[in-house]
Amino acid sequence: MKKALLAASLLTVGVVAHAQSSVTLYGRLDAGLEYMNGAPTGGANGVTTGSSNRFRAESGDWGTSLWGMKGVEDLGGGNKAVFQLEGSFSTTTGAGPGNNEIFNRWATVGLANDQFGTLLLGRELFIANGVWDFDPFGQSNWSSASLVRGRNWTQSSNNISYQSPKFQGLDFYGQYAFSNATSFNGNGTTPQGREAGAQVTYTTSLFQLRGMYDEIRDPSNGQLDGTASTSNFGAFSASREYTAMFNVFLGQFKIQGAYQAIRTAGAGSLPLGTPTTLDHEWGGVTWQATPAAALIAAVYHVNANNGAGNATIYTVGGSYNLSKRTLLDIQVATTQNSKTANFGLNANNPGNTVSTDNPLPGHSQSGVYAGIQHSF
Repeated sequence: MKKALLAASLLTVGVVAHAQSSVTLYGRLDAGLEYMNGAPTGGANGVTTGSSNRFRAESGDWGTSLWGMKGVEDLGGGNKAVFQLEGSFSTTTGAGPGNNEIFNRWATVGLANDQFGTLLLGRELFIANGVWDFDPFGQSNWSSASLVRGRNWTQSSNNISYQSPKFQGLDFYGQYAFSNATSFNGNGTTPQGREAGAQVTYTTSLFQLRGMYDEIRDPSNGQLDGTASTSNFGAFSASREYTAMFNVFLGQFKIQGAYQAIRTAGAGSLPLGTPTTLDHEWGGVTWQATPAAALIAAVYHVNANNGAGNATIYTVGGSYNLSKRTLLDIQVATTQNSKTANFGLNANNPGNTVSTDNPLPGHSQSGVYAGIQHSF
């Protein structure tokens, strides 16, 4: 009898422990068709010499296709152990990212407490992705990331982050990513220089405000000039960023806007067309016409110095939810460039080769895509 009671007791403990832990598998698949004019064509060495029209299958235009898992274990006393693993892939080919980075977006483990906040260690989306909540198109393929050439899309390795609880509508989030080099900021021996940032958000039922600061160091020399790395992209690759953003909630309408000042430090002389400063702003409105249908309109603009010019994206689009997990999406957009600018609809690297997918300087690029997205 004692053995039976002991076995029953142990079984009960096991059930309770299991009930206090959970692992969730989740994902998102996004695929569609895309048409674009102003797509570059080229001759020798892939240098852009003209433009044409293009029609292709696309993955991730409305949102990155991804899969992952996350879990939580109750440690007692209000404390929890948490983890998250997440990787991106292409629905058109099934391929994941390069360099065997199966969990290229998230790979974190940490501790959480409802009263004191959450502390994580590992790889995360860089804090600059915090513009997502204030971008009318949610940093989709043609949105706020395009005119800063993907600077705000990056991930951050060797990271420690802290998210505070909300207090009177305020919350704080901060990141610090080590270079893992013998030099504090990076010295060319590791693929990433030091990265860091902080944001403060104030939320009410009528509006939301966020201020954010972040910096990305050049891994080659630890500087904020983007000149020593092989990419040599100036403000697009290594810089400080100051961002102020707002959301206004007016019934069926949400109005959003932001201003970003992106600055290098000690850049000296850069090749003409490689900027040391960027001024980036956007505004837009989302109309939730029905619980299932949303219409969006937005304008994005950038001014770049050192001959890089300025550009504006005008875009409209929307989504229709077939269910809680499946939606149809569409977006129409055009990029208008000044005489020396060659920004494209996609978040392309600088340059005038066909591989960068940028239009000719001073030329426009327009497109439309339509797709389907399913989340699980």
